[in-house]
Amino acid sequence: MKLLIMGRPGAGKGTQAVNIREYYNIPHISTGDMFRAAIKNQTKLGLEAKSYMDQGALVPDEVTIGIVKQRLLEDDCKKGFLLDGFPRTIAQAEALDAFLNENGIHLDAVLDVNVQAEILVRRMVGRRVCKTCGATYHVEFNAPKKDGICDNCGSALIQRADDTEETAKNRLTVYDNNTAPLLAYYNKQGILKTVNGDQPVEKVFNDIKVVLGE
Repeated sequence: MKLLIMGRPGAGKGTQAVNIREYYNIPHISTGDMFRAAIKNQTKLGLEAKSYMDQGALVPDEVTIGIVKQRLLEDDCKKGFLLDGFPRTIAQAEALDAFLNENGIHLDAVLDVNVQAEILVRRMVGRRVCKTCGATYHVEFNAPKKDGICDNCGSALIQRADDTEETAKNRLTVYDNNTAPLLAYYNKQGILKTVNGDQPVEKVFNDIKVVLGE
């Protein structure tokens, strides 16, 4: 399986990526992981990416695409892979397609874990994190036994700065403006598979297996 997974912030894409990786026994390749590995290995592109990241700047497309290409040519990707966080724009998607075509590789499916924006705002705004052990809770869906206190270590729970309603809505707007056009791009290719992400985790994964032909 050669797959790409997409989804708005908070849609549960990360959870399903882990399920897909384990079930299909393919590497889960996220942009962040690729950057970290390239920087750790001090590759030319990794050092170039680090120079931008250290300045708080976006890594240019040509550097990101170069790192993705190197990763996809590694041995563990021969039997398949799951791309996550790349591509983010049409230009990146076109560059990825050109690289895949040059190497006789094709994407089997692009998975979109779809959840309505208003539901995602509720998910993000209600999230609480333990400032000591990092455990995650939700005031509505996964509340701690004692309000505002971590079940694991008894420390206070906090709301992260990026989990406010204003920030959550802004993140969704940025995603819809920049990344959502990719859905139309891959739908035109006939490989877009949409699953309803507003379900229990197990049901979402069962639906993923169904759309992938199981």
